[in-house]
Amino acid sequence: MQKKLCLLTALTFVINIASAQVYKDPKAPVAERVKDLLSRMTLEEKVGQMSMNSLKGSMQNPIAYGVCESPFTNINDISALSIAAKKYAKEKTRLGIPPIQIGECLHGQLAAGATIFPQAIAQGSTWNPALIEKMGSVIAYEASSSGVDQALSPLFDLIRDPRYGRNEECYAEDPYLVSRMGTSFVIGMQGDPSQTIYGIGKDKVMCTAKHFAAYSIPVAGINLAPASVGERELRSMFLPPFKDAVQKANIYAVMPAYNEIDGVPAHANHFLLQTILRQEWGFKGYMFSDYEGLKHLYTFHHIAKDAEGAAPIGLSAGVDLEAPSPDVYDKLIGLVKTGKVKEAQIDSAVARILTIKFKAGLFEKALPDTSVLKKRVHTPEHIALSQQIAEESIILLKNDKQLLPLTINSLKSLAVIGPNANQVQYGDYSSTRDSRSGTTVLNGIRQLVGNKIKINYAKGCTLSGSDKSGFAEAVTAAKNSDAVVVVLGTTSVVFSGVGWNGHAPESEPKDPFTCGEGYDVTDINPDGVQRELLQAVYKTGKPVILVLVHGRPQSISWEKKNIPAIVEAWYPGERGGNAIANILFGKVNPSGRLNVSIPQSTGHIPVFYNHVASNKGFYHNPGSPEKPGQDYVFSSPDVLFPFGFGLSYTSFKYSNMQVSAASFGKNEAVTVSVDVTNSGSMTGKEVVQMYLGNKVNSVTTPVMALKGFDKISLKPGETQTVKFVVKPEDIAIWNNDMKLVSEPGTFDVMIARSAEEVVLKKTIEYKE
Repeated sequence: MQKKLCLLTALTFVINIASAQVYKDPKAPVAERVKDLLSRMTLEEKVGQMSMNSLKGSMQNPIAYGVCESPFTNINDISALSIAAKKYAKEKTRLGIPPIQIGECLHGQLAAGATIFPQAIAQGSTWNPALIEKMGSVIAYEASSSGVDQALSPLFDLIRDPRYGRNEECYAEDPYLVSRMGTSFVIGMQGDPSQTIYGIGKDKVMCTAKHFAAYSIPVAGINLAPASVGERELRSMFLPPFKDAVQKANIYAVMPAYNEIDGVPAHANHFLLQTILRQEWGFKGYMFSDYEGLKHLYTFHHIAKDAEGAAPIGLSAGVDLEAPSPDVYDKLIGLVKTGKVKEAQIDSAVARILTIKFKAGLFEKALPDTSVLKKRVHTPEHIALSQQIAEESIILLKNDKQLLPLTINSLKSLAVIGPNANQVQYGDYSSTRDSRSGTTVLNGIRQLVGNKIKINYAKGCTLSGSDKSGFAEAVTAAKNSDAVVVVLGTTSVVFSGVGWNGHAPESEPKDPFTCGEGYDVTDINPDGVQRELLQAVYKTGKPVILVLVHGRPQSISWEKKNIPAIVEAWYPGERGGNAIANILFGKVNPSGRLNVSIPQSTGHIPVFYNHVASNKGFYHNPGSPEKPGQDYVFSSPDVLFPFGFGLSYTSFKYSNMQVSAASFGKNEAVTVSVDVTNSGSMTGKEVVQMYLGNKVNSVTTPVMALKGFDKISLKPGETQTVKFVVKPEDIAIWNNDMKLVSEPGTFDVMIARSAEEVVLKKTIEYKE
């Protein structure tokens, strides 16, 4: 009897051990938690983890979803739905697996009530990674307050074709600048990777690197078109920012592009998603499909007959999760049962998703606390940060005869004219365009000048269309004023159904979108009759300041020739009007620098500073309509405004460039230093830029490449020494054998104000 009792006790102990839910133990190693949970899951539950639904929709299915999307509504509703959906997943599904809550956070959480920051293209023109890291931290703080676990941002794409509508979502045309800005955003959102290797900290949000890869160079500039790019250019120019996102920022997810390269759609590209991303770079996160990207394999790209054919293609390529709904991956269940797909492939994908969930602490994460939303979201500090970023992003492109800054005491009246003068513009992935949600340029000026200057406002025309009926009112306003501010530009996609501060979406402007995702153009001149409005105002003879509020580089050749002052503001966020007013009246010294080259015309596209020597022609005999030539017959291949360019209300002097060694070798580095002095009369910020170039290599390489920059603030008369470090990897190339090598030889180190204004230069040598 005693022996039987001992056997029963032992058997009970074994059963208890076998049934112990290791995956629910936060102290257990992540790998063991994943293994334990995966072993308990049915095939249907596994495929559920590879699928996405809305927060609301997830509560209608007993199978837990891998991710759930935040609806496009206000933060209060999102928070309530988050609580309900996550409670349902934990308490009503068999294994209690929480979903990853997805949110759009490109320039603030896409939710009414959240702080709206300047669009990504404006963030890039700050040239201030520390500021963008701080912004990322604030966005994560706000988004996590309503339950968001993962952001579908940022973009690591390059701006290379102004016709393409999604340029506004990108940071820059240069891979080094994109990498610096993008990794700073990710570190702000996720936390310092050296501190968060084992998980996402409190008030932090996981990030998604988009769009992998070369998505922003579509043929003819039209969204989703193929990318014509070779492997060497791909590796040299378009992949480095993504590599840094993986290896320097520890990004948790990567999203394939909608495009195709050499006949292979990104969602089917084993070379990109497996060979490069996972094998070469060691990416440990999960692959999140772009919306309907897997469906496109048979509806758009036609490399599969149907969903059953697309599912194994995407799975084999390395796509772990399908968004926005399981139209393709729900076929995996039948494909496994018929032996067409191995369940081990499913297990690998699900294991990556579960690993992320455990690392992010989702099983232990507290539900949102709705009582603190008002204290955490859209605070005065966050709004002030949005304005600071706007002020640092605004670029002074032209300032003849020091027309700017304007002086309140010297003006009795000021005309403010244009379709974007009294209309907020935030850019794509915004919740609203309702001007009550922020400060327009007109209101920013009014708030600054008070009753000291009479403001004469006229809209003049719409953003697109041919109606000139408002010209007369605009001309009259200009004639009755001492000076004129004309605000032109574009408008971008706003997600319908959101609205502002409880107001119905019907209160949103009704003008058609002219920029953003899917809104590409064939002509990059100002839209509609905007230039004609500007010309009519110009003919009054009054001093004119042009302010551009838009989402893409535009050709402003006539404007550069004729308008005395030009300000590039991009989409400057909810306090953009205040920021622009502060720049115009000298309350803030402009410090933004161009993050993209501005072409003379549509026919000059593409233009970028880091081109190879042959890119600018052979004959070097540019022509004009009056005197035809070559390269081009009626023009030159030059840019209108160069990368890195931007004016200030003060002046800066560069001197005393030093290099620590005339040569260096493998595992060595050279320190480059330069003294920068504010030689003007106003405190200002300067972006000190370091380029490398003029090197003989075994394959053609860019004539120059940005490899360092620093944004410094100097008082009048103050001098600061700026230092950069040059390492062998900074001159590395992909050679004829497609190997990354640093070849011996000499090259120039250039200190510059822009890509076309090198002020100091030294030559150093790399030896093997």
